[in-house]
Amino acid sequence: MKRRWVDLRAAVIFLSALLILVGCAKRRTGTAGDSEGMAGSKGRMEEGKVLRRPGIREAPVTPSQRAKDSPLQDVFFEFDKAVLHAEAQQALTENIRWLTAHPRVRIRVEGHCDERGTNDYNLALGDLRAKIARDYLVAGGVNAKRITIISYGEERPFVLGHDEESWKWNRRGHFVLTAR
Repeated sequence: MKRRWVDLRAAVIFLSALLILVGCAKRRTGTAGDSEGMAGSKGRMEEGKVLRRPGIREAPVTPSQRAKDSPLQDVFFEFDKAVLHAEAQQALTENIRWLTAHPRVRIRVEGHCDERGTNDYNLALGDLRAKIARDYLVAGGVNAKRITIISYGEERPFVLGHDEESWKWNRRGHFVLTAR
């Protein structure tokens, strides 16, 4: 009987420790009511900004290097919003011109968020951002059949960091060429 009691206590301690570790695996910062957005931001990253993931060495990624990867421009959003401001509309208009000149290209619009908020909320917000960008392209004459959308929420940050300087680059609609 005593052996059974010891085994039960050990199991309870193990499960408690496991639950604590799982609960602490993801730490949230900021609040859903935070109204800081991209006011004053030009939507461009400083040249030479280094992106790092813990334990992995990476080379600096700059806007000019990203331009080589894709001819399409990302659009950026304010915190907790899915509204296209003038700069985002201008980028999307340039994307429409490029897509019109390349009618066989298919794209995927990815919706992204910063790390604040719950996973479910950020997935929904990323989805809304992707839809808003897609709808703008379609309204500009791009065939909707050429465009797919997906939301990654906060799971694929462009800039790693836990401050507004990092978060503003992660609130975006990103365009990926899927077929030519």
